Amino acid sequence: MRRELVQSSGFARHLRRWLKKHPAASSTVQVIIAALSEDAFDPSLGTHKLKGKWASYFACWAGYNSRIIFEFFNNNGTEAIQLVTIGTHVDVY
Repeated sequence: MRRELVQSSGFARHLRRWLKKHPAASSTVQVIIAALSEDAFDPSLGTHKLKGKWASYFACWAGYNSRIIFEFFNNNGTEAIQLVTIGTHVDVY
């Protein structure tokens, strides 16, 4: 099920900073984001529900020790994905 992706302003800022520090990861992140839009629960993404203060969010792998945090929301009657942040496991949690 293909879903529309919406980037929060915070995600866009975090993505720019992340790519500045990790320029080689640019193509990987683009592939991961495209795959997330196609099937958010594809086993290769390692999508999982978060707990605690992040209980309403999900995370997926974006390379070794990198995560993308996102949430599902209703956008004009269709389910969409809002990208919240990207970073290392330690940074985002």
